[in-house]
Formats: sequence, structure tokens, C-alpha cells
Amino acid sequence: MCYVEPMGRPLRVDVGGYVYHALNRASARATMFQSPIDYRQFEQVLEEARVRSGMRLLAYCLMPNHWHLVLWPEADGTLRRFMGWVALTHTQRWHARRASAGSGHLYQGRYKAFLVEADDHLLSVCRYVERNPLRAGLVGRAEAWRWGSLWRRERGRGLDLLSAWPIARPDNWRRFVNRAETPAELEALRAAAQRGRPFGAGRWFDDVMRRFDLGS
Repeated sequence: MCYVEPMGRPLRVDVGGYVYHALNRASARATMFQSPIDYRQFEQVLEEARVRSGMRLLAYCLMPNHWHLVLWPEADGTLRRFMGWVALTHTQRWHARRASAGSGHLYQGRYKAFLVEADDHLLSVCRYVERNPLRAGLVGRAEAWRWGSLWRRERGRGLDLLSAWPIARPDNWRRFVNRAETPAELEALRAAAQRGRPFGAGRWFDDVMRRFDLGS
């Protein structure tokens, strides 16, 4: 299902069977996760949303003022419902814990998301997501960041939150994540996120651009 949002919002794709990189930030880039309780609360929201919607979560990372999710919905419309429930429920619980309801927006706006080809492009996106805390200087090794999917897989804990990938994960995945991206790789990923541009190549890229009328 492809639909145009009201009031001039950009075209959004919400089709099952495709992988998406979704992200959102706190309003004014404020610190959203201020304590371990905040991180755990969001992970609980993710788990509840996954059960409610049947969403497949491939990778994620929670940063102090934003988060990244790599999602693989099975049915049309699931992405929008999942993301809407996560944002609304997280906002309500965040304010409830602080008794701050009505004090302002938690998020800067609606989530961003872009389509990802399920090949080496997906590996690049998952590495980008799981490498975030290392890139930001929060840890010395990516797997040391407690609030992400790499930490869970490396320790074999809480794996029911994560789903199998549509492609094989390399045996040297941890080493791959800890290896820095090239400037060109980072630029391509950040451009896709900023513009909602599909992240893929060749026939796949041409097909999704044409099928979902994303040329504009």
C-alpha cells in the first residue's frame, strides 16, 4: 500500500515483504533516554508492539536522543500501525513516569523510513544501526552497548525480540560491525534516511522507484 499523507506530507510506502530502516529523534534533539529505566521501558514497548502486530525486528539501536529500527513487516499497512503504536505508547509512558503529560512533544515529528534491498545493502544498514554507539564514542566496541540488538545476540539474551534475517548474517559479523564505514558508505546511508530514498541498486532500485512512484 502506497499512500500520500495529508497536508503535503511526502509519499510513504507501507508494503509487506520489504525491509525498512525506520528512525526518529527526540524534540529539539533533547535526551530521550535519561536512565536505564527509560531504555528498558522503550524495549518493553517494542516487545509489546511486536507481539501485537507480528512485526519482524531485524536490528535496533537506542541512542540517548534517537533510535533506529530495521523492520521486515509481513503485511501491507503493518509498518504504519507498528510505528504509530510505538510512538504513542512510548510518549504516554515516558510522560506518565515523569508526571509531565501536556508539557510538550517527546518526538520531533513523525518517523522517517526507507526501503532496503535484502542483500549486501541490508548488511550495510544493520551494521550502520548497530555501530551507532561506537561511532558516537559511547563505547569502545559496538557489542558493549547494552541498548541494541548486537548486545543481545552476542550474549544470547532476550533473543525473542529479534527475528531471523531474510539473508545470512556473516560469521564475522561482530568484526564487520566494529570496522568503520567509508565516507561514501556513510553518505549514501544518510542520504537515504534524509530523503526517504530506497537503499539498493540495479533492477531492484529501478523496480521500487517505478512501482511506488518515488521518482519525485
